[in-house]
Amino acid sequence: MTARLARDIRLAATATDYHRIGNQVDEQLAFSYFYPVIGEKIGVWPWGETADEFSWRYLGTYAATALDCTRNAATEGSLHEAEFIAPVTRDGDQVNLIGYIFEQEGCQLPWKEKETLNRLQLGGERTYGWGRVESVGELQPCEGPLFGGQYTVEPDTWPPVLTAGENVRLLAHALAAGFDDNGAIHQAVRNVQGQIEPLVGRETVSHNRFGIRHSPARICYVPGAHVKEKTQVQIGPFGIWEAMDDI
Repeated sequence: MTARLARDIRLAATATDYHRIGNQVDEQLAFSYFYPVIGEKIGVWPWGETADEFSWRYLGTYAATALDCTRNAATEGSLHEAEFIAPVTRDGDQVNLIGYIFEQEGCQLPWKEKETLNRLQLGGERTYGWGRVESVGELQPCEGPLFGGQYTVEPDTWPPVLTAGENVRLLAHALAAGFDDNGAIHQAVRNVQGQIEPLVGRETVSHNRFGIRHSPARICYVPGAHVKEKTQVQIGPFGIWEAMDDI
């Protein structure tokens, strides 16, 4: 989203543009994770007993290699495989993505919702044209429970606050260890059972040093972990869920 908005404002966007727009996105927009669906119903989650079914139905792989033009052959050690969410299932059904975007009241971002979403690219290999998405039909307001009734959104809150019932699965990475980010306290979600992993991203801080800097590792529960009791979480930066400030 940051890249799309920065390029919409200025074709030759600079590192300063990306940084400024990125901060505005963090402050004024929030995102759920998006999940593959057939139609509008999520029938298979990518974990637990349906993991193999999910992989078989939705995922594909693509092998590629770099070329050594001096030898008219593949560059040694460059063969790699990319995994992707297929646009069509093995059964021949169209694959959609379902998720939620929250906009802060009074948002000043220069985005035209449907037009911007129709020009997004998700994931890696974007320079090869991968990851193009477009909205299906009209965007719908976020009214009522989310993801088939598993979560409800608390009204008039920012960042967005979600309420989950007992023994519901987490649908995003959630903090397993809190941290202090220059005085901003981010608290771990408690009473969770599931696997944990460090979540790290790659950041571009200069036009000629793509992805050179790694973001600080955040220790998170992986999506699919269970909350043992009724829980409220708020959507933090980059869509990571965290405990409420007053817990």
